[in-house]
Amino acid sequence: MSNVPTSWKGRVELVDWATVGQELDAYGCALTGPLLTADEAAGISALYDDVSRFRSTVDMGRYRFGAGEYRYFAEPFPDAVVALKQALYPRLLPIARGWWSRLRREAPWPDTLDEWLDMCHAAGQTKPTPLLLKYGPGDWNALHRDLYGELVFPLQVVINLNDPGVDHTGGEFLLYEQRPRAQSRGTATLIPHGHGLVFTTRDRPVQSARGWSAAPVRHGVSVVRSGRRFTLGLVFHDAA
Repeated sequence: MSNVPTSWKGRVELVDWATVGQELDAYGCALTGPLLTADEAAGISALYDDVSRFRSTVDMGRYRFGAGEYRYFAEPFPDAVVALKQALYPRLLPIARGWWSRLRREAPWPDTLDEWLDMCHAAGQTKPTPLLLKYGPGDWNALHRDLYGELVFPLQVVINLNDPGVDHTGGEFLLYEQRPRAQSRGTATLIPHGHGLVFTTRDRPVQSARGWSAAPVRHGVSVVRSGRRFTLGLVFHDAA
């Protein structure tokens, strides 16, 4: 990551947000470029075994969510989680508001992440949602949506904490879109080491001859064939 700013906010500012917006419109997901160094990614992965850093653990096999495990962070969060969410929110906000305008919906999201989380908490969504996911050989994540309550931010970010092709094979990020009056479409993305992927949380606007309509979207992870894959999930609404 030569010539990349040392601050997490600086890295977010280097993202080509015009291209991210275009790819979100076209595919429902878009790579950001590097958000974490290899050492930072390794440091976050190493937190997984310290259960005191997390509020809960989910065994995906137990709940038929796939195979593997993930943990939701408890406060205080790692510095990178706080800084990246604060830096990403104002960049994602114009995209979210533009989408809701196309769908003729009222956009509920205020100008700052702190105000939005206050709204979530007032609505009873008080549980923090940053999460760390762990996959080993044969693990996978079923198609799903990270909704957690009535208040939802329509975009979220996942960061690959490992080096694909070196630390693991398989484990592509999957996006499955139900297109109106058309065949459903799948997109697979291999996220580079330390890079982020912005993707649709619930649905997104797609244009047809009849105008704009909402296409429901789910996401998941393909089977990890070998090695280990850790990812950091940044969701911009809290959970009930």
